Amino acid sequence: MNSYKLYFTVLFFLIMTLIGNFYSSSNPKPGEISLAHNGVLFLDELPEFERKVLDSLREPMETGTVTISRAARQMEFPAQFQLITALNPSPTGCHNDKRATPDQVMRYLSRVSGPFIDRIDLQIELPRLTSVELQSSKPEETSAVVRARVEAAYYLQLKRQGKVNARLNNKEMSIHCDLASTELQFLARASEKLALSPRSYHRIIKVARTISDLKGAERISLNELKEALNYRAFERLLAQLTKY
Repeated sequence: MNSYKLYFTVLFFLIMTLIGNFYSSSNPKPGEISLAHNGVLFLDELPEFERKVLDSLREPMETGTVTISRAARQMEFPAQFQLITALNPSPTGCHNDKRATPDQVMRYLSRVSGPFIDRIDLQIELPRLTSVELQSSKPEETSAVVRARVEAAYYLQLKRQGKVNARLNNKEMSIHCDLASTELQFLARASEKLALSPRSYHRIIKVARTISDLKGAERISLNELKEALNYRAFERLLAQLTKY
């Protein structure tokens, strides 16, 4: 088998494993994302995945289901999973280590499509830790404390609207996630500066609503909105690179 055929075979396997079945099968079976239903799907080194593989996840991330059609029948599998991914912001490891040009970094990051990134609510950049931080023995907040706070926010959302914030549609957002004029103006300026898509715009508001719930606040303030914007690290990086 030559390298081209091998590449095609591996790509074919990855796509169909993630979506749920092989084309040659007449009996559809759940794939990786259905097996991760109500759980976590972790993808490490995100840009190393074929772009078609990642884009095949876009619809399940929106609908929470996978539909597989065959000549004989059609089957739908549940796929409400929490997607967690990790990637280096540059092929050299860091986008500002001066070992890669902005064009090289952009080509590397462009392996991940904009519509896919739009669906990632929290994009966090982890800075390099100093030796002092690595050796620190300072006690951190326990998982039990964090869980209690998350559960309180979760039940608050169910009581207020009957679902979690991530599942709100635009009409429901206008009721439960309304913003004052100051917050609206700030978000409009940030949206223009970062060239945010409508999907990213609405997801920022939902994240801000969740941050407010974690604090027990009734309304979304400017601080929560700024914090939600800070969780769009990938888009900020792209905006920074396109300046050059």
